[in-house]
Amino acid sequence: MTINKTRENETLTVTIEGRLDTTTAPQLEAELKSSLDDIKKLVFDIKDLEYISSAGLRVLLSAQKVMNKQGNMVVKGANESVMEIFEVTGFVDILNIE
Repeated sequence: MTINKTRENETLTVTIEGRLDTTTAPQLEAELKSSLDDIKKLVFDIKDLEYISSAGLRVLLSAQKVMNKQGNMVVKGANESVMEIFEVTGFVDILNIE
């Protein structure tokens, strides 16, 4: 998995490529913990994300909880298989998916 972060003022864009699973989720979680302090908008660009497991979903959910208190969060570019995972798990109702 590759994580790229781009910050512009109070907006943080996190681009994720590869697989977000039990092995890689702690890496994303650590990256987010050190980056969200004064962020008002968090954008996940996941157009190159091939797969997301429950561990990855948990990281997105905890980021959503943080952003609910200090701003908003958007998930962009989900492919068909990742979108299906969001739908089956009910995450389409929890996350702001574009």
